[in-house]
Amino acid sequence: MYQALYRKWRPRTFSDVAGQEHITETLKRQIETGRLSHAYLFVGTRGTGKTSCAKILARAVNCLHPVNGEPCNECAACVGIENGSILDVVELDAASNNGVDNVRALREEAVYSPAAVKKRVYIVDEVHMLSGAAFNALLKILEEPPEHLMFILATTELHKVPATILSRCQRFSFRRLSREAVAGRLSYVAGQEGFDLTPGAAELLARLADGSMRDGLSLLDQCRTDGPVDEERVMNVVGLAGARETAELFSRVRDGDAAGALEIVDRLYSSGRDMEALLDELSRLVRDILVMKLTGTKGQGLLSGAFDSAALRGFEKMSVPRLLRCAEIVAGAAVELGRTSGRRTAVELCVVRLCGNEPAGGELEARVDRLETLVERCGKLMGVPREKKEKEPDPEPEPVRETAPEPEEQRTPESPALEPEAPAAPEQGAPAVSEAPAEPEVPTEPEAPADTEGFWDRMLARLRETLDIPTYAFLSDRTDITAELSGDSLKLTCKSVFTPNAISAPEVLDAIRKTAKEVLGLDVSVRVVTEEATEGEKRARLDSLSRFGNVEFR
Repeated sequence: MYQALYRKWRPRTFSDVAGQEHITETLKRQIETGRLSHAYLFVGTRGTGKTSCAKILARAVNCLHPVNGEPCNECAACVGIENGSILDVVELDAASNNGVDNVRALREEAVYSPAAVKKRVYIVDEVHMLSGAAFNALLKILEEPPEHLMFILATTELHKVPATILSRCQRFSFRRLSREAVAGRLSYVAGQEGFDLTPGAAELLARLADGSMRDGLSLLDQCRTDGPVDEERVMNVVGLAGARETAELFSRVRDGDAAGALEIVDRLYSSGRDMEALLDELSRLVRDILVMKLTGTKGQGLLSGAFDSAALRGFEKMSVPRLLRCAEIVAGAAVELGRTSGRRTAVELCVVRLCGNEPAGGELEARVDRLETLVERCGKLMGVPREKKEKEPDPEPEPVRETAPEPEEQRTPESPALEPEAPAAPEQGAPAVSEAPAEPEVPTEPEAPADTEGFWDRMLARLRETLDIPTYAFLSDRTDITAELSGDSLKLTCKSVFTPNAISAPEVLDAIRKTAKEVLGLDVSVRVVTEEATEGEKRARLDSLSRFGNVEFR
C-alpha cells in the first residue's frame, strides 16, 4: 500500500531532524549522560519536528544499544515501539482525549511498572486542548512521577498551557525551518524516490511550505510525476500565478492602468489560478520591494527569493508611502476574501484601489509641497508666526515702510513722518509737534484684529495643556467662538447659547487670562458674550419648530 511521503520519510534519528540542531544535540547529550528529565514540553509551529523528536526520544531512552544518544532502531525495544507492539509507549491526542476522566485513567495506569522496556513514556500531542480540570488532574503525577515514567508534551499554542504545567517541564522551542533546509530535504527525498526535482521547483516548494517540512513533503507528493518536477509543474498543480505574471500585474498597478490590470486578473482567474494565492504573491512582491528600497544591497538576504532582482528594480521609483498603502490594501483584501463568496470581485476591487490610490508621477508629493509653500506665504501676509520660530520681528515689512520716504524733499509738511524730524521751530505749534511721535504707536491697536487669529492659535496651543478636553473643545471650535482683542480687553463671541455656560467658569477665565499674559504680555479682561441672532435666523428657528404638531405659539 502506498504511503504518503511525509509519513514514509519521517525522521528516525535525531540526525535526520532538519533545522533543529539546538534541540537534538541537547537531547542526545542528556541520553548519553543519563541526566533525563521526567517531563518535556515541545513547542513550535506545525511541521517543525515536535512529534518526530518525541518518538525518537521515546525509543532512545528505551533502546538496548544506543549509539551516541541515538536509538539503534534495530533492537527489540526500538522495533516494538516503532511498530506499536510495545504498549508501554503511548501516544495520545489531547484534542480527542481532553476530559478529566481520560487524564484520571492515564494517572491510574501510569503507576504500574513497564512490562517490556525500561521506561513508560506518554506522548501527549496538542496538550493545550486539555480542559482546566484535566490539567489539574495531571499536575500531581507530572510533578512527582514514578521513576519509570516520562511525559513528552507537544503544543503549537504555548499561551494556552497553564503556568503550573510549564514550571514542571523542560521546554524546547522548535524554530520555523529555513527555506534552505526544506529545499535540501525535498531534493534528498526526490532523489531517493527516483524522480527529478529542479532546484527552482525545490525553492518554490520550500517557500510555499512556510517553514513546515510536512507541508513541503505533502506538496512534493502532490506534484510528483514520471517526468521532472519543475517550477511550471508546481505552479500548475498548486494554482499559483507565477512571479512573472505577478510582476506584470503590479507593473500595471504602478502605471495606474486599471484596465490592463483587470485583464491580467481575468486571464489568471480563467486559467484556474487561486485568488488567495494571487493576493499572497502580491503581498510578497510589495514586501520585497519595500525591503529593497529600505535596505539596498545589504538586505538581499531578507528577500523572499520568489522574484529576481531585475523584476524588483523595475519598481524602485515607487515611493515608500505608496508601497505601504499598497501593502495595507492587499492585506485588507486578503481578510475580506475569507468572508465573501465573490472572491474574484474582491480581488478586482483590490486591484482597482491599488491603481488609483495615488496620482502618477509623484503628483501627490508635489501638491503637498505647493500647499505647504502657500500656507507659509499666507501666514506671513496675515502676521501668523510659524511654530518654533523665536524671531518675532518680521524683516520684510520694515524695508517696505522705509522705501516710501526716499524723496524727502518732495514730502509735504503734513506728512507725519517728517514732523518729528523738524526741530527748527519748536515755538511753532510745539504742543502739536510734541504729541506727534505718539501717533505711530496708535496703529498697534488697529492691527490687533489682524493678529487675532494668530494670537488665539498660540493661546489655544497652551490652553490645550491646562484645560480639560470638553472645555478645550468648546474654545477651539472656530465655527462657534470668535476671539477679538481690543487693547487689554479680550472678547469671546459665541454663536451657541450653550457655549457661554461651558467656558464662563472662574477657573476657565483665570486660565485664559494667565495664558494671555504669557503669550501677549498683557493683563487682559475676558468677556464672554452671545452673538445676537438676526431677524431672519430667529424666523428660521421658529419655522423649524412649527413643523412639530405639539408646539403652539402664543
